Amino acid sequence: MMTVSCGEPQDSPRNTVIHLFGAMERNDRAAVNDILDLPALMEEGPEDYALQADTPRVFHSPDEILDDLTGEGSTRQRWFSLQRVVGSADIKGDTAFVEISFVDKAKGIQYFNKFGLHKVNGRWKIYSFRTMSSV
Repeated sequence: MMTVSCGEPQDSPRNTVIHLFGAMERNDRAAVNDILDLPALMEEGPEDYALQADTPRVFHSPDEILDDLTGEGSTRQRWFSLQRVVGSADIKGDTAFVEISFVDKAKGIQYFNKFGLHKVNGRWKIYSFRTMSSV
């Protein structure tokens, strides 16, 4: 289980990402919805944020994204099969990027991601999941 970082504000970008993983772990669809900027995620285009997807998936509604990140969703299953390491946040005004590494220990592969966040009505919300590279 992931915990909130000591010394960081409760609503920091890094803690927002930690809260997302906690909400996903609890299958708390309402909390996942509250943490994400679903309209912005819908605009992300054809890039699929699931690791090792054979073909990019296209989401046609915010509900499809929530289904994917909760319950038996493909991304939830994949992300929770790997070790997750939440790194530092790079904050520039009302935009931030938080480094996330997903580690597949069995295959010796590490996926580097940067989740994009921005402030919406004074709160940090995730608007992008980007896989940067895998090694």
